[in-house]
Amino acid sequence: MTVSIAEAFSSIEDPRINRKKLHSLTDILVLTICAMLSGADGYEAIEEFW
Repeated sequence: MTVSIAEAFSSIEDPRINRKKLHSLTDILVLTICAMLSGADGYEAIEEFW
């Protein structure tokens, strides 16, 4: 059985306030992991990856 990255993180509870959510937590985590795997080494590099 294979599980996608998004499925693996979908069960994590999002502690943010609902009205402040522009993006889902799962999307943020998946994009951050992809950025880091591509060589991003800090917040600015992760932001540039998006």
